[in-house]
Amino acid sequence: MNKKIAIAGGCLLTCLLIPFSSGYADFGSIFKKVQEVIGGSSGVSQNEIVDGLKEALQIGTGNTVQALSQLNGYYGNPQLKIPLPQSFQKFDKILRATGFESELDAFELSMNRAAEKAAPEAKALFVDAIKSMTFADADKILKGADNEATVYFKNKTSEKLQALFKPIIGQSMNSVGVTRYYQSLTEKIQTLPFVSDYAVDLDAYVTEKSIDGLFFRLAEEEAKIRNDPAARVTELLKKVFR
Repeated sequence: MNKKIAIAGGCLLTCLLIPFSSGYADFGSIFKKVQEVIGGSSGVSQNEIVDGLKEALQIGTGNTVQALSQLNGYYGNPQLKIPLPQSFQKFDKILRATGFESELDAFELSMNRAAEKAAPEAKALFVDAIKSMTFADADKILKGADNEATVYFKNKTSEKLQALFKPIIGQSMNSVGVTRYYQSLTEKIQTLPFVSDYAVDLDAYVTEKSIDGLFFRLAEEEAKIRNDPAARVTELLKKVFR
């Protein structure tokens, strides 16, 4: 490795290890920082670019997890907010009209709080997926569709996330009151005429919605690198994401 590449490598590591003041940075910003360091070095090898990609993905996924783990990480985002189960939504108006508005709102909020409590557990799985990434995987991500990295993470982590999240979601729902609100509402629903098919596996429902939100957020951030010209300010970025 020549002196220029060594300097670029040192700058890259320094850049990547500096904490972001906001506590969150999107993939576009991360890639911009990486490529600003190595983009000007024409002698940088493919392996070093792949290493840069891995570092960027690690920081990007970590910050995405951090954003979802914060208070209102799910609940405060209309695109990620976990709604009432479909079987409950059909009774929404009746329940609100009969004095259960606060219980419904608390039920919905508590499901989202459970998701926010589980979100930090995804970070280690993403790190493992990045570490196991081959050159072929990285090349496919760099040259693939707008959601290629997200698809990679889905393929590598979905089953593990299900197994990891479900017990944590179950414990979290007990601690934030989901089960209590659910029982209160189901007792009321049972008193309504012509009621059927209202039961739901809450652990499975909240787990699925939590993971859906996680990948939605990843895909959203990944697309910024590829579609936002401001994130492709160097020649290397333009070449890599052409």
